Amino acid sequence: MSTAGRARLSPRASLLLLASILVSFLAASAAPTPLYGIYQERWHFSPVTTTVVFAVYALAVLASLLTFGKLSDHVGRRPVLAVAIVVQMVSLVVFVFANGVPTLLAARLVQGLAAGAATGAVGAAMLDIDRARGTLANSIAPGIGTGSGALLSALLIQFLPAPTRLVYVVLLVILLIQAVAVALMPETVTRMPGARRSLRPDIKLPHSVRQPVLVVVPVLFAVWALAGFFGALGPALVRALMNTSIVVGGLVLFVFALFGSIAVLVLRNTAARTVILTGIAALILGMVVTLVSVMAESVPGFFVGLALGGVGFGGGFQGSLKMIMPLVEAHERASVLSLLYVVCYVGFGLPTVIAGFLVVYGGGVPRTADEYSVAVILLALVALFGVRRATRMSPG
Repeated sequence: MSTAGRARLSPRASLLLLASILVSFLAASAAPTPLYGIYQERWHFSPVTTTVVFAVYALAVLASLLTFGKLSDHVGRRPVLAVAIVVQMVSLVVFVFANGVPTLLAARLVQGLAAGAATGAVGAAMLDIDRARGTLANSIAPGIGTGSGALLSALLIQFLPAPTRLVYVVLLVILLIQAVAVALMPETVTRMPGARRSLRPDIKLPHSVRQPVLVVVPVLFAVWALAGFFGALGPALVRALMNTSIVVGGLVLFVFALFGSIAVLVLRNTAARTVILTGIAALILGMVVTLVSVMAESVPGFFVGLALGGVGFGGGFQGSLKMIMPLVEAHERASVLSLLYVVCYVGFGLPTVIAGFLVVYGGGVPRTADEYSVAVILLALVALFGVRRATRMSPG
């Protein structure tokens, strides 16, 4: 391996580095969430625009996954990661100098392209190093990144100057350090021909995982749809329920992600179907609590529902990965992971934009939250039916 002479990171250190990169990318994606209210006041746009800006990221991730999702299988994990980090840093610079909705959209677009390219590569590289720990890291890192990014952003806005710039500068420094560390990481796959051909979108699945993927698709869509709603409109919902600080608004994503990560840790040694069923049950219960709490204008109840929703997210996402990835060959990991993330980000973006229109034209944030909760409950019931049916058909 040509980089072996320069590489100094052990497999354990490489795994930690890769997990931290995934955390940083997700933190960067969540950092604008507490800022949307400030942007809205300064640039006078509606909640529809907020959700469109939010969804542009998801669409860019989707396009990037379809295009670059398999590239690291051919050119190596390290080159794809290095370029993705540089592009992510460019997006943060655009955020720093954003002066209106067009530049905000551009920043989210570039950010999504970087995240899509990195997601498949970093996830597959962690599985290359250690399948068990890599699966766990793939499940827990998104929650940690999303929660820490939103809370860090809210704290910096509340207590330090330059509220629309400082969080991006901090993330820039972190990514720069990680870029240097990637240069010291050994490559985890052998390069193979076909890189240019791999750029053509291809959604074919290995035969061995087609049926399991059909089972987990409703689960992934439901839990990421919920994450998208809280990411785009959660702080606005808290403000509608009570007049509160930006920090409390930032706690929405943090609590959701924290309990999602706790669920991943607690359930890490549990059978995949049990994890998924636990996630679905928590998701349904959480949405019922959220529905009742919003109708009663209860902020504590809302956060209880939020925590249960986080457990649903962690269980549903982790269980889906645990069900699919052990069935996949090494050279197929990046493409299969990318396809799973395509499902995730369609769920992340599309329902959120619909929610934005409902906020403006359908009765405001609380009513939209009620309707969204009902929709997630129905989707979770569909997922429950699919998993239970698969369990009866294949009890082993």
